[in-house]
Amino acid sequence: MSQSLLPFILFALVSSISPGPTNLLILAHGARAGLRASLVPIVAACGAAAVIVLMVGLGLGELLLRHPLAQQLMSGAGVLWLSWLAWKMLRSAAAPLQAATGQGLSAFSAAALQVVNPKVWLMAVAVVGVFASPSLPVWRLALVFWLIALPCMAAWALLGAGSAHWLQAPQRLRLFNQVLAGVLLLSAWAAVLA
Repeated sequence: MSQSLLPFILFALVSSISPGPTNLLILAHGARAGLRASLVPIVAACGAAAVIVLMVGLGLGELLLRHPLAQQLMSGAGVLWLSWLAWKMLRSAAAPLQAATGQGLSAFSAAALQVVNPKVWLMAVAVVGVFASPSLPVWRLALVFWLIALPCMAAWALLGAGSAHWLQAPQRLRLFNQVLAGVLLLSAWAAVLA
């Protein structure tokens, strides 16, 4: 392993495992639908984040820097969508876990979430700006990021699936969903207002 790859691996680990909108939604999905049903959204979300790293490295990041209005529109759309998801989570706060197993986070929704997630774009710009070099090309950074993000996000789904039994009590489920909705709102708005 090259010396320049180790700092990137640590960065990717921290940015992938830390709480954020996608991880919180995967946690809720894992609690409602289980780990196995969460695998497809996890692969889609991690893949979309890796593609964003690749696209930023291939020039999209520079294009966005030249068009601040596009950045603002993307951030605004992301915050509105995440706020809507938090509202849906809050409204279903007391729905029994079994009642919602048909619903959930689809692969498309998980991938699309990455496109409007301000945390992903900030991370991608940081990855390219700090770690990309001739010895560590962007495609390799994107691939390594994807490989690290998969188990990190799966850990959130596993945490959700492990809490499903505890969440059978309606008051615990309501509190769980209310807290997740609040943290989702906080993380979405904090990224934009920072």
